[in-house]
Amino acid sequence: MTIGVVSAAYIAAAVLFILSLGGLSGQESAKRAVWYGIVGMALAAVTTILGPGVGNWLVIGGMIAGGAVLGYFLASRVQMTEMPQLVAALHSFVGLAAVFIGFNAHLEAARISVMDESLRTMLDGFAGILAHKTAVELSIMKVEVFLGVFIGAVTFTGSVVAFGKLAGKVDGKAKKLPSGHFLNAGAAILSLILLLVYVNQGGIWPLGVMTLLAFFIGYHLIMGIGGADMPVVVSMLNSYSGWAAAAIGFTLGNDLLIVTGALVGSSGAILSYIMCKAMNRSFVSVILGGFGAVKGPAMEIIGEQIAIDAEGVASALNDAETVVIVPGYGMAVAQAQQAVSELTRKLRAAGKTVRFAIHPVAGRLPGHMNVLLAEAKVPYDIVLEMDEINEDFATTDVVIVIGSNDIVNPAALEDPNSPIAGMPVLEVWKAKHVFVSKRGQGTGYSGIENPLFFKDNTRMFYGDAKKSIDGLIPLMA
Repeated sequence: MTIGVVSAAYIAAAVLFILSLGGLSGQESAKRAVWYGIVGMALAAVTTILGPGVGNWLVIGGMIAGGAVLGYFLASRVQMTEMPQLVAALHSFVGLAAVFIGFNAHLEAARISVMDESLRTMLDGFAGILAHKTAVELSIMKVEVFLGVFIGAVTFTGSVVAFGKLAGKVDGKAKKLPSGHFLNAGAAILSLILLLVYVNQGGIWPLGVMTLLAFFIGYHLIMGIGGADMPVVVSMLNSYSGWAAAAIGFTLGNDLLIVTGALVGSSGAILSYIMCKAMNRSFVSVILGGFGAVKGPAMEIIGEQIAIDAEGVASALNDAETVVIVPGYGMAVAQAQQAVSELTRKLRAAGKTVRFAIHPVAGRLPGHMNVLLAEAKVPYDIVLEMDEINEDFATTDVVIVIGSNDIVNPAALEDPNSPIAGMPVLEVWKAKHVFVSKRGQGTGYSGIENPLFFKDNTRMFYGDAKKSIDGLIPLMA
């Protein structure tokens, strides 16, 4: 395959990736966008494998086949509730790949440097690119390798910790070593010094020491972030993996890898900003401070949690004209989306107006609730974002909150000492009746008490969300 054909294929793949990102911004176009991404990635992979200077096709084919089988096996077993930790795990693979590629580039450069000129001129592919670099170009390449390995190592251990927190294998509370911020800053400064040493001397030891420091930074950075900030962390790690890929793209001289990495890195950074804005947090406060810095004593909660049974909820729904359903991670855990969809169909068949209110950080992954509702065939046009529906709660007859806590917590607006003070929330308490489906009286993933549960117009619908919603359906008129 000629260089011209490779370049044309790379441009086509890049366009498909851009179309894929653009299509994912809307629910109606998301399915088509996924296929754009699949075709683009297949085109990019095949073109790279068949491109100039690439051999060992048997080894490459075997690795691709093995990865495909493993990927299919994992994907077929992963539940929708496990998608956040799966995404975090996949980010770790990208980071580790960047580390391996960076070290390989260093070893290849060292091997070529000891060859005589006649042997260098015979090389092709990546080795040929290295052989004909000038001293300045080699110094720039060292910086690229160093940055790729650094970002990749941070991404790897950070993603492993994020996976552990999301999967419940690691405590979700923020934990730092004493003087944690200074440790992170010190490791980053020492890594910068090692970069200067690596560029000037070129030995492998500065690269190796920096990798260990980057592993520590990734681990300690994410350990210091509370579980409630995990949606931001996942999108941030997505951004890191993109920049790691872009840096390695410069090292390999692969334009498509640079473009793709930049797309992933920039889109992840934008998503992280959107998530932070939705939580009224600065990106720096999330990364450095973890979740929920306590400012003072929390406001005293007055009242009690009053339970209600299925008959009581059904009676209110039968009398209502407008209903808003607020899904959260509890719906995902209970696998209640199909039951919710069936309840929605029954309510709409009875002539009631039913809509869904989605908070930007609902669940533990951006768009998590949208995916679950789409899987259950809930119509796209009744699924609304927080900004689109918040003003309508005051004229809503019934709100059903399913497994949500922080995103419907009035303390965010009413208690200046709350850890979530200032965070935009769904103002469900303004509705005539609020029913909260929860397994028990716990405070949820973040551990913050919710005054909503104690308000006069709120009733607690205790039990497994799927069983609770299934119990409502036969009672609907």
